[in-house]
Amino acid sequence: MTPGLIADYRPGAFLLASPQRTLLATGVQQVVTESDPDELATRVTKLLVDSEVPVAVGALPFDTAAASHVVLPEAVRWSGPGRPAGIRPLALPSLLETVPVPPPADHERSVAAAVALLRAGELDKVVLARSLRLRLAGRLDVAALLANLAADNATGYTYAVDLPARDGRRTLVGATPEMLLSRTGQTVVANPFAGSMPRDPDAGQDRRNGEALVASAKDRAEHRVVIDTVVDALRPFCRTLSVPDGPSLVGTSAVWHLATKITGELADPGISSLRLATALHPTPAVCGRPRDIAKATIARIEPFDRGFYAGAIGWCDADGDGQWVIGIRCAEIAEPAGGPGSTVTLYAGGGIMPASQPHLELEETSAKFRTLLRAMGLPSPPLSPP
Repeated sequence: MTPGLIADYRPGAFLLASPQRTLLATGVQQVVTESDPDELATRVTKLLVDSEVPVAVGALPFDTAAASHVVLPEAVRWSGPGRPAGIRPLALPSLLETVPVPPPADHERSVAAAVALLRAGELDKVVLARSLRLRLAGRLDVAALLANLAADNATGYTYAVDLPARDGRRTLVGATPEMLLSRTGQTVVANPFAGSMPRDPDAGQDRRNGEALVASAKDRAEHRVVIDTVVDALRPFCRTLSVPDGPSLVGTSAVWHLATKITGELADPGISSLRLATALHPTPAVCGRPRDIAKATIARIEPFDRGFYAGAIGWCDADGDGQWVIGIRCAEIAEPAGGPGSTVTLYAGGGIMPASQPHLELEETSAKFRTLLRAMGLPSPPLSPP
């Protein structure tokens, strides 16, 4: 990503930087809000075909019953995958308050309750998240934050997407390691992640953490749940599917992951990347299995509405090609109209399995917070009150 595209980012724009290329879309010609997946894909494709707009961009919320937010922009620019040289100090406004939601001890209790449901056979897997709400005295420099995220996560996907807001502006910003899917011609690629382990500053311990993740029966079982579900969701759309025998180890600056790259050939070239994204989303990597029971469990246990966290962010063109990533390792930045301050809400989740241990799940979410905290120049919060 050339420095120019990040430097040219302004509030309200859309940015998605992949390891291959970067998209910056500005302005709004039309907004499509729709919860029905077929209607959403049909409307967006028709608008693209009938206009000179090269791509539609936007976000799908975590809750598939809620309306998606897809925009036909006024201007679109592409560049290569160049990255800023390194993290630079961020001129962060004064931090007035830090509030974990729920508190760490409550999150551990929630994990224990989920484990009991799993062991009773009600679920195969459920993903539980927590948030960290930061109240700032001033406005955050989102372009500088994006530059730091891109520099620190060269193999991932850095993004910023404007969200619907009743008052002021809401922006979802993050650096996800996980692509939901891409479509190029009749080839579709999905790259699910599931199973993770914190990175360690000591090289030897860091290597052992990666080896332990690969050998972990709990994490490999969690990963298999995700892969099986993604394959089942893609199979009706594909003539052929190629699935590796086992996962690969992938690392970000904060976390090791298990990942599997799935490749398929579409049976119908008229199926767009947006329609495929709605078919896959939400995967067990961010929700659980069975999906409906997992969603109900999340709604009952988590003390906040996920909104567009753990949703999907991406783009689609008139031919149906496009790329969608999973909206994790992120923060929602809320800036009220006319007010000098802002609230930055970080999100992090973890897949809960019958063998999960609450204190380790808490540590995992804390490790995932580090992606945004490092980019903001902030330390990780303590796991318990001082």
